[in-house]
Amino acid sequence: MATTADLVSNGNIHRHNQNINTFKSDAYVRSGFSNHCSKHNGKANGCLDKRPFKESFDQAPLYVAVLTYVGFGVVTLFGYFRDFLRACGLEKCNLAQEREEQKDFVPLYQDFENFYTRNLYMRVRDNWNRPICSLPGPQFDLVERVSDDYNWTFRNTGKTIKNVINMGSYNYLGFAENNANFLTTVADTTRQYGVGVCSTRQEMGNLDIHNELEDLVATFLGVEDSMTFGMGFATNSMNIPALVGKGCLILSDELNHTSLVLGARLSGSTIRVFKHNNIQSLEKLLRDAVVHGQPRTHRPWKKILILVEGIYSMEGSVVRLPEIVALKKKYKAYLYLDEAHSIGAVGQTGRGVTEYFGLDPSDIDVMMGTFTKSFGAAGGYIAGKKELVDFLRTHSHSSVYATSMSPPVTKQILRVLKCIMGQDGTTMGIQRVRQLAENIRYFRQRLQEMGFIIYGNEDSPVIPLLLYMPGKVGAFAREMLKKNIGVVVVGFPATPITESRARFCLSAAHTRGMLDKVLNTLDDLGDYLSLKYSRHSRSTQDRTLRQNSVINH
Repeated sequence: MATTADLVSNGNIHRHNQNINTFKSDAYVRSGFSNHCSKHNGKANGCLDKRPFKESFDQAPLYVAVLTYVGFGVVTLFGYFRDFLRACGLEKCNLAQEREEQKDFVPLYQDFENFYTRNLYMRVRDNWNRPICSLPGPQFDLVERVSDDYNWTFRNTGKTIKNVINMGSYNYLGFAENNANFLTTVADTTRQYGVGVCSTRQEMGNLDIHNELEDLVATFLGVEDSMTFGMGFATNSMNIPALVGKGCLILSDELNHTSLVLGARLSGSTIRVFKHNNIQSLEKLLRDAVVHGQPRTHRPWKKILILVEGIYSMEGSVVRLPEIVALKKKYKAYLYLDEAHSIGAVGQTGRGVTEYFGLDPSDIDVMMGTFTKSFGAAGGYIAGKKELVDFLRTHSHSSVYATSMSPPVTKQILRVLKCIMGQDGTTMGIQRVRQLAENIRYFRQRLQEMGFIIYGNEDSPVIPLLLYMPGKVGAFAREMLKKNIGVVVVGFPATPITESRARFCLSAAHTRGMLDKVLNTLDDLGDYLSLKYSRHSRSTQDRTLRQNSVINH
């Protein structure tokens, strides 16, 4: 297998035009699962054929799909009609448009997304960008606002909606908190270092607490070294171009986050997309890349980099990491793992999907994660072998040009890491990891029993609930807010146009009473809006099993 040093070198890695017979390995069965598990810390690692891997992506009945398309069709027709009225001057258009004296220029505002914003998004715009006026913990306060012009503009009423249950923030372990007893060290750091550094790490912005954080992150992940950045998005978008460039191939999951997509595009590498979590699709692209090489010249690719996420934030699915690791070893490729949503949230001790599957962290060439979710802070990290990190310290734009991480943010991350690792002398961190897992299982099970279609892995804290029809997106969010429950609803272009959904993010800070209130409201609202599309709810299956048991006895 190629070393990590090859990943950061400018030369070619092992040539890929090897004997095709070497691709035929006894380590694979027809399903693509690996039969061989490596050892880590003296224990056999888990793999998918030993650990149950349960994900649900139920299909809605046909009539739901038909009505969804009809709904979008009706709204689109009304949109064209309203555009006609605007063109005739019978209706005012409040959105940006071309000036009369520029009518002969190339149009700037005539694409479909602008049409969508003007005629579809505006109908439900009141469900997004609501101003919060408190800590975004398990509950928060909202500024009440109303619109007098059909959501084109908003005005605050001066009132506050108190104690809204927060079901949308990525506060997985509940560390976005303002308990003075817990934040004493953060307050002391602010007094000592101030709020801002006003310099880059390579100039006057390298603090001792930055070095301490990077050492602790490497220890937490079980790798040689790590480096941190002040912005999670830039951790991906600015570091991928430093690792690959022209003559390299990037294989990207079709549902990867925008930061990964942007980083891949900025790199100048050739990009090919494989189907989401589809091992057969990925292996086909790898095989073709190895056999055929670069277009026209057919020279071997300098590097082949696979981009995946630990947990996908819109689907709630978990990456099939053991199989992907096996493929990257088989075809001498490199693996870039984005653990923004999985670090802290999965694994027995919160160490992400590598721990979840029992894999050796050294099998991942580039480990990336953010501190904006489970850690209640900001920024991100890159971790791996020392050669990789040393290379990025001098070649990454995010390292060379970006301002250093804020000292109180750094101390907050240190506080959380020590809490999770038990270095603070308490078991609070591991208790929160276990509480999150318990909340996830309970919430998912109850939703399935009610008959909702939900996506994702059974251990994922991201739980999408499918709404489908455009008219139900706004109605769902508004009705939930009336019950003092804040939810995130998602639609096109963040999702396929026919798969609008509500996305719930579970937290260890959610009490059973909060979850029960949300679930009871969902049960009533699901009947009111006819959202229970699942053909096989868990309760129906349980009743069938009980009936069969009675008959057998």
